[in-house]
Amino acid sequence: MSHETLVELTRRTLQHARAGTVPLAGEIGRVPAANYYDPGRWQLEMQRVFKRTPLVLGFTCELPEPRSYKAMDVAGVPVLLSRGADGEMRSFVNMCSHRGSIVVREGTGSARRFTCPYHAWSYDNEGRLVGILDRDEFGDLDPDCNGLTPLPVAERAGIIFGAVTPGMPFDIDAYLCGYDEMLEHHDFESCAYVGSQTVDGPNWKVAYDGYLDFYHLPILHRETFGPGYSNKAIYDAWGPHQRVTSPDRRFLALDDIEEDDWPTDLLTDGVWTVFPHTSVAGFNVGADEVPGGGRMYMISTLFPGDNPDTSRTTQHFLAAFEPTEQLEGLIEAQQAFLLHVVRDEDYYNGNRIQRAVKTGAKTEFFFGRNEAGGQRFHGWVDRLVAAETDDDFADLFVGAEVSFQR
Repeated sequence: MSHETLVELTRRTLQHARAGTVPLAGEIGRVPAANYYDPGRWQLEMQRVFKRTPLVLGFTCELPEPRSYKAMDVAGVPVLLSRGADGEMRSFVNMCSHRGSIVVREGTGSARRFTCPYHAWSYDNEGRLVGILDRDEFGDLDPDCNGLTPLPVAERAGIIFGAVTPGMPFDIDAYLCGYDEMLEHHDFESCAYVGSQTVDGPNWKVAYDGYLDFYHLPILHRETFGPGYSNKAIYDAWGPHQRVTSPDRRFLALDDIEEDDWPTDLLTDGVWTVFPHTSVAGFNVGADEVPGGGRMYMISTLFPGDNPDTSRTTQHFLAAFEPTEQLEGLIEAQQAFLLHVVRDEDYYNGNRIQRAVKTGAKTEFFFGRNEAGGQRFHGWVDRLVAAETDDDFADLFVGAEVSFQR
């Protein structure tokens, strides 16, 4: 069914490309400018968005083997992802039960045990406390009740989703609204993880607005890739998650191809965003230059920084081809190019926006009828911020709308 949906949506996009049209939202959206810098608003977003929602924490191909792990900071919470000897993915607060030390340094690796650097208490891959230094002298303590604190985690479509609040209700299927069925067509699980890099940016919403915005592409990116792209956008939504495509000239080539033969790269074209902080974009690497090249994904995970004015984005790179030595230089060149685009164009401009908005000179930002994705994103942030209880939060995803622009 999801493949049929992709074909239907591609057929729709092709019709707009032929006609030179684009669907529009019903009206202009308005967002209070203070939402981008007010400390009280930012605290609510941290607590009611990032401390409650399932977040993209990693990828199946990043931690493919039993005993592989990843330690990271997520919205101020030290998190440890661990694939057990049984192959199951688990997540924990990266905090020793003894006196609170962070057990594992940030990064990835493989280990049979995790040993605290403070007093050498140790834990296995499933979070159990298996070693207490000088145990006979320490005193009577039940190790079965003092393992690492578990966090909710799930794998869908080759993506590791997790929450960062212990005991938080976690219904990943309700949250994804069927979007994972669409993401499956990218086959992330079979990709090769070929690297990552980080870039600092402005307020997380200033940064994230750009991932949903094609309106700026030919203008802000005029010195890089922008002239080759349209500023028209079509937004499809599965609850809060959105896919952005453009009815550009590339789709006209489908007029000469039977629907059964439409290529996957056009069926899955566009930017796929996972609310509230992830963007997926695909790029061609080496297919026309070196045998064996193909599609490489940049999956950007964006997290708020330590205050309303900052954020940090990690660009993860997944290759849908074997990353041979011949392709290594092309992969690195594409990564360097994308870092330049985001750091020196998108986030350079975003940091300037962040400085300007705090002057109070404007009281609201506008999202036009051609910017329906930004309107939907801010609407969902508003609803989550207003949801005071866990039940209120869960109710937002019951029957959440799946909406395709026509």
